[in-house]
Amino acid sequence: MGRKLLTEHINVEGIDTFEVYRKHGGYRSVEKALKTMTPDEVVEEVKKSGLRGRGGAGFPTGMKWSFLAKPEGVPRYLVCNADESEPGTFKDRQLMSKLPHLLIEGMITSSYALGAKTSYIYIRGELLYVLRILEKAIAEAYAAGFLGKNILGSGYDLDLHVHPGGGAYICGEETALLESLEGKRGNPRNKPPFPAVQGLYARPTVVNNVESIAAVPVIVNDGGDEYAKIGVGRSTGTKLISACGHLNKPGIYEIELGVPVEEFIYSDEYCGGIWKGRDLKAVVAGGSSVPILPKELILKTAAGEPRLMTYESLSDGGFVTGTMLGSGGFIAMDETTCIVRNTWNFSRFYHHESCGQCSPCREGTGWLEKVLHRLEFGHGHMQDIDLLVSVAKQIEGNTICPLGEAAAWPVAAAVRHFRDEFEWHVTNPQEATRPGAVFPGKAVLA
Repeated sequence: MGRKLLTEHINVEGIDTFEVYRKHGGYRSVEKALKTMTPDEVVEEVKKSGLRGRGGAGFPTGMKWSFLAKPEGVPRYLVCNADESEPGTFKDRQLMSKLPHLLIEGMITSSYALGAKTSYIYIRGELLYVLRILEKAIAEAYAAGFLGKNILGSGYDLDLHVHPGGGAYICGEETALLESLEGKRGNPRNKPPFPAVQGLYARPTVVNNVESIAAVPVIVNDGGDEYAKIGVGRSTGTKLISACGHLNKPGIYEIELGVPVEEFIYSDEYCGGIWKGRDLKAVVAGGSSVPILPKELILKTAAGEPRLMTYESLSDGGFVTGTMLGSGGFIAMDETTCIVRNTWNFSRFYHHESCGQCSPCREGTGWLEKVLHRLEFGHGHMQDIDLLVSVAKQIEGNTICPLGEAAAWPVAAAVRHFRDEFEWHVTNPQEATRPGAVFPGKAVLA
C-alpha cells in the first residue's frame, strides 16, 4: 500500500472543518514556517523536494518560485489555479471539497515564502458548491488567526480570496486566468513578460495548481529531502490520478510516482482491471490533451521496459511511442471503443474552447472537428487522414498558448497508432457508422 501524503485523512468525519483538521495536525506548516523559517528557507525546502507542477506541465515548483521578481515596494501575488477543466481530470475538486483547509494551509505557507500579502484561488465557475466550502473554511481560518493581520504574532499579513471564473477551459492557461481575474476576457497573453515579472495587475505573480500548493504543507513539515525520497528519479512524491473510462474501479487515487502502469490498471489496490472482462485497447494517460497510446505501448516502452507512472517513463520515446503524465487524467478504453469517434469528441471540445485569438488554433481546431466528423459519419476520403496530420502540424507551435498543441497532439497520435481504424471508416462507411460497431482489426504500432 503506497503512502498517502495528501489524502491520509480525507475520509475522517468533519475533516472539512477547522477544528477537526487542526486536531489531525492541520496548520503545523504555517506555525513552523512563520515561527522558525525565513521565506527563502521555505523556498529552498520546496526546491529540495523536487515537487513538480501537478497541473500538467510538470515544471519544478521551487524553481518557478525562485523566478519571482522582488522589486522593492511592489506587491506580489500567489494565485491558485483551481480552474480544473481538462476532460478526464477531476482530482482538484475532491481536494477542495473534502480537504479545504489543506489548500488554505498551503496557500498561507506558500504566500509567506513568496512574500505575497494578497492571494487568490481562481475556481471554475461551475463548482459553486466547492466555492462555498472554501469560503466557509477561509472564514474559519480568519477567525482562528491564521489569516488576516499579524498571523500568529509573526508580523506577516495575508488576505485570501476565492474568485469564480466563467467556466472557460482557456482560463486554465495561467495568463488567460490572470486576464479573467482582472475582469477581462480570458485571452492568453503574449510572453514575455512572464507572470513572475508582470502577472496579476502587472505585478510579480506565481500561479500554481491546487495539488501543487496542497503538497507544500507536507514538504515543510517533513522536509524537502524526505519528500524527495518518495518516487523515482526526478518524479518525486505522490500524485493524484483521476481514473475513469472502462475500469472496474474508476476514481481518484493517490499513488507514489513510479507505480507500473500495468499495476495501476489491473491491481485491486487501484483500478481493478478492465470492466466486463474485456481487453484494454488504449489509454489517455494525462488528460485529453496528451497523446493516446495503444495497449502495447502504454504497458511497456518501445524498448520493452515496464512503463511507469512517472513524468520520464510515460514520455519515453517522445510522441512517437510515448505520451505525458499531464494532469493525471487517466482514461482507459476497452476493445469496443471507436478511436475515430473518441478523437472527434475531443476535437469538438477544443474547437469549442479555443478563444479564437490565434488563427492557426481558431481555424485549425475547426478543420480537425470537420474532417473527423466526415470520417466518423461515413463521408470521409483516404486523403482526409493525411489532412488531419497536416492540419495538426500547422497548429502545433504556432499559437500563443498550449491549447493548439492540446488539440493537435491527440489527433496526430490517434492517426499514428490507429491509422487502420481510420482507413476502415473510409472503406467500410456503412459498417463503421452502425451503432455499436467495433473495429475488427488491431492497432498498428508506430
